[in-house]
Amino acid sequence: MNKTIAEKILSDHSGKNLKNGDIAICDVDFCFGQDGTSSIIIDSFEKLGVNKIFDKSKFCIVIDHNSPSPSIGTSTIHKKIRNFTKKYNAKLYDIGVGVCHELVPAMGHVTAGDLVLGADSHTCTYGAINVFSTGVGSTDLALTLATGKNWFKVPETIKVIASGKLPKGVYSKDMILNIIGNISAGGATYKSVEFSGGAISSLSVEARFTISNMTVEMGAKCGIMECDDKTSLWLKKHSKKKSRPVSSDKNANYCDVREYDVSKLEPQVARPHTVDNVCSVREIKGVKIDQAYLGTCTNGRMEDLVIAANILKNRSLHPGVRFIVAPASKMIYLEALSKGIIDLFVKKGAVVLAPGCGPCVGTGGGILGDGEVAISSANRNFKGRMGNPNAFIYLGSPATVTASAIEGKITDPRKYL
Repeated sequence: MNKTIAEKILSDHSGKNLKNGDIAICDVDFCFGQDGTSSIIIDSFEKLGVNKIFDKSKFCIVIDHNSPSPSIGTSTIHKKIRNFTKKYNAKLYDIGVGVCHELVPAMGHVTAGDLVLGADSHTCTYGAINVFSTGVGSTDLALTLATGKNWFKVPETIKVIASGKLPKGVYSKDMILNIIGNISAGGATYKSVEFSGGAISSLSVEARFTISNMTVEMGAKCGIMECDDKTSLWLKKHSKKKSRPVSSDKNANYCDVREYDVSKLEPQVARPHTVDNVCSVREIKGVKIDQAYLGTCTNGRMEDLVIAANILKNRSLHPGVRFIVAPASKMIYLEALSKGIIDLFVKKGAVVLAPGCGPCVGTGGGILGDGEVAISSANRNFKGRMGNPNAFIYLGSPATVTASAIEGKITDPRKYL
């Protein structure tokens, strides 16, 4: 039987010959929680009556959603997490270390061919390095923490072929926004999405993370890419784990095949209040903004900060715009510091935050006021996503976010390149 990547990885981890629609118990290579979900993980784990984690080297908790703590209630949860990881001698990434979806791959916890569960919906990010990774609820994560296993229904797979060369000023964020706009927010529900084609292989691994990260925004279970030379080099740099690259078979069974030529793609923007409400930036340029946000697990990596710095270095921020920057990890923060990028941002008037998720999820670091408009490099623009259901969020690439911060309105970044 010719198989997709998802079918192969789940078959390998179950010891059975699986196809889409099958249900199986699979061994999990790594699992984790973050501070927004780990309190329930801990409670559920303790209710199971077990006295040890299945394998402490295959688990971590990251405090990133409320980092540092903005309230007494949050501090109580953080204390609970610290006590739990200390009790079981488990790995904890405490405040300021970084966002879970940057740390889990960058710290070498996962590699090609792995099966990974996270108590966070954007766990699909690691598909960029050939991992079947998906988000689950806290109680499911607790079960895996106790047993090292979980049940899976093998998803159908949509194949996305992206060809052509991205034009100057157009990035992987624009590519995935365009794809989500085409497939729709629910068009890939419970599906695996396989990304391939020359436009994908030309991207850096950092840029590929952006695409896999946002596959959940069209309902997908995971968004997987094959392991090429770039992936292998990245993995050798970041992980000591042995890779087991997985490719789809030539005649694998796909439920849908979508082809996109990106050679004429323009910068894209997702309008309020859904991620699939996508248009080209020229269709809405001129929309006044109050805040611009650069960061998150989608676009807070070094490559993104460099793009923004190159646009901003000889220009000034609009006086009516708050420009907030949050590097995705301490390592990225330090690298940006050593290259003068943080210095540039601060001197230009940006506010640089400690690594974390605060503004993106609306827990701190830049809550919007009633009626205010933000453009963000994040992955979601639902009502209330940045802390206020009466605000308006547009999504764009780091270049679009930065150009908009300069002009005080949504702007095509190509004029600054």
